[in-house]
Amino acid sequence: MDKKSSLPHKASYYHQAIHEIESHSISPQIYHLLKEKGDLEKTPLFFQVRLKQKYDEVLFQNILIKSETDKILNELDKGNIEAIPLKGVYFAQEYFGHMAARGTSDIDILIKKESVGETVQLVKSMGFEQEEEWIPEHFHCSFSKQIPGSPVPLVVEIHWGIVKEKTSHLEIDTFWEEAEAVKESSYIKRLSYQHTFYMICLHGWRHNLDSPRYYLDIIQLIFRLNNRVDLHRLFQQAKKDGTFKRLVRTLSIVYEEYPILENVMKLPVKRSVRKRRKGRLFHYLDFIDFQFLSYDTSQHSLREVYNWCFPRKKDIFTELNVEYQRSSYIKSIFFLYKARVGKGLRATYLLVRGANQP
Repeated sequence: MDKKSSLPHKASYYHQAIHEIESHSISPQIYHLLKEKGDLEKTPLFFQVRLKQKYDEVLFQNILIKSETDKILNELDKGNIEAIPLKGVYFAQEYFGHMAARGTSDIDILIKKESVGETVQLVKSMGFEQEEEWIPEHFHCSFSKQIPGSPVPLVVEIHWGIVKEKTSHLEIDTFWEEAEAVKESSYIKRLSYQHTFYMICLHGWRHNLDSPRYYLDIIQLIFRLNNRVDLHRLFQQAKKDGTFKRLVRTLSIVYEEYPILENVMKLPVKRSVRKRRKGRLFHYLDFIDFQFLSYDTSQHSLREVYNWCFPRKKDIFTELNVEYQRSSYIKSIFFLYKARVGKGLRATYLLVRGANQP
C-alpha cells in the first residue's frame, strides 16, 4: 500500500469495515467513492474483491430496476400523466456518478394526487399487484411483482407527497412548479436541486438516520450541490411547510458527526445534539426526540402520540417484528404494550444502574 495514503494499514480494520459496510448495504457507494478518489487500490485485495462483488450485484439489480422504471415512465408519458422519479437509479446516476454507485430495491415515482387512480390502473396493467390497503392520509401506496432473475419482488411506490399529510403543511405544488422536464417530455420531470436536497433530508429524518446510507445521501448532495442549494431559502420553506424541526434535527445530527461539512455548505440554523451513543437508554432518548419532538406544532405532535398509542394493526406487527396475524385488534395491541413495557423496564434498570455506579 502507498505509504503516503491516509488509509489504515491493518487488515483487521478492513475485515471489520467490510462487515459494517455490508450490514448497511453501502458497498457500492464505498466502492465507487474509493475508485473515484483513486484510493481503491490502496486497500487490501480481499477488501477490493468483496466491494467489487457487491458492486456488480447492485449493477445487475439496478439494470433490471432501470428497465422497469423506464417502462413505467414511458407508459405515464404516453398517458399524459406528469411524473417525477424519486431516488432510485436516476438519483444514483446524477448524484453518485454511476447507476450502480448506490443500491436501490424499489421504484419511487411522484405523481399528482388527482392522477393516483389512473396511475394505479396503469401499474396494475403492467403486472404489479397492490401490497397493502391505500391509507388516504399517507403519502404513497405500494405495488409489487416478481422479476425473472431476482429473488425478491420489485416494488413500485406511487407517491403523491413526501411526508404524512396531517403532520405538516407541506404544499407539494411548489415541488412541481420548480421541476424540469427531461428527455424532451412535457410529462416526465426531475426535481430541482433545492427540492432534491429537501426530499433527501426528510427521507433521512423519516428513517431517523438509522443507517449510514442516509448520511451518505445527504453528504453526497452537500458535496455535489453546495453552491446550488440555498439553505436560507430552504429553512424558510420548511418553516412554512411545518417541517422546520425535522430539517434542523436531521442536518444538525449529520453536521455534528461530520463537522467538515461546514466548510462546504455552512448550516445557517443548528440545534445542539448529543453524539449518538450505543446503549438501550440512549436509544430510547433518541427515539422520544425523533418520534414526538420533531414536529413544529403541538397539534402535529399530539397526533403522532395518538398514532403511537393506537397504531394501525399492520404497524403493530411491524414494530413487533413478526409476521402479520389475523388476530383481534385488542389482542394485538395487548402484545404490543407488553413488549413496550418490557423494553421500558429494561431501560429504567440501565438508567438506575448507571446512576448508582461511581
